[in-house]
Amino acid sequence: MAWEYSEKTKQLFMDAVHGKPGTHLGEVDNPDGIGEHGSMACGDAMRFTFRVNRHPEDASKDVITEAKYLTFGCTSAIAASEALCTLIEQSGYTPIEALQIQNSDIVEFLQGLPEQKIHCSVMGAEALEAAVFDWAHKRGVDLEKLGVDIHSDEKEEGRIVCNCFSLSEPYIKRKIQELGLKTIPEISNAIKAGGGCGSCHHAPGGLQDILNEVWGYSGPAPLPSLKTIFPAPETEEQTLSPYQLSKKIEQTMDQYIRPMLQRDGGDVEIVDIKDDTVYCRLQGACSGCAGAAMTLKMMVESTLKEQVSDNLRVIQV
Repeated sequence: MAWEYSEKTKQLFMDAVHGKPGTHLGEVDNPDGIGEHGSMACGDAMRFTFRVNRHPEDASKDVITEAKYLTFGCTSAIAASEALCTLIEQSGYTPIEALQIQNSDIVEFLQGLPEQKIHCSVMGAEALEAAVFDWAHKRGVDLEKLGVDIHSDEKEEGRIVCNCFSLSEPYIKRKIQELGLKTIPEISNAIKAGGGCGSCHHAPGGLQDILNEVWGYSGPAPLPSLKTIFPAPETEEQTLSPYQLSKKIEQTMDQYIRPMLQRDGGDVEIVDIKDDTVYCRLQGACSGCAGAAMTLKMMVESTLKEQVSDNLRVIQV
């Protein structure tokens, strides 16, 4: 399906991938704080870095003067990363004050996100936490003494509930409480847990059991709605003729995918389109890259699926 993004989200994405002055795609040299969240294997990953103006006496009063990101993901992931950096720089926050930024603030800045893309805003907030923890360690700031609770190694501790995305029970419980998540689809939309194979949904100790524990619900798991079991057909995709589909694929390539590859000296050429299969040839720096297969799968194919149709697949020739 093609996601319905706000005009602001689309503009932030386009400005970022084209390197418009004032955008934040990149990495701060010798950063004072660095944090990562997500995994390329899961489809979205972010590295967030920032630089501070160091306070001569009290490190807790350092002020963030520059923030950047390297995000591997979709339109909403890049736009959400851009929004995070803009909110921080415009507000003149200290690293501790920056922790006030919640994923809801990012969604509001973007003038909304599709429910299935809320996890992109959560990714930014999590990467920020990790970067602040790194800054505090480097600057000798005692976060616990200041009443700041950052769950730096939470994902490495505790039982893994969602194996597809390597998410632990403590992390899932915390996000359920923080974000007020009440159903399994809400969890998947917000943090991706359960969004893969689905085996953790109703397994013993799985997502439904965690929801029951957090919210004190002891009855049987609620039945899924008919809308979930029988989703409405995507009429937009069904009405596209082969010619219209090809033109939409070409347009997406030119507007979204090729500019991103060209930033790193690469490019991509459409060799042929047959039904739902797009045959592509990587060019330039991308053609001999060891990660060429990953680029096609996680960037080219995922963007086409998002912007054009979930049924599309990309084959390298």
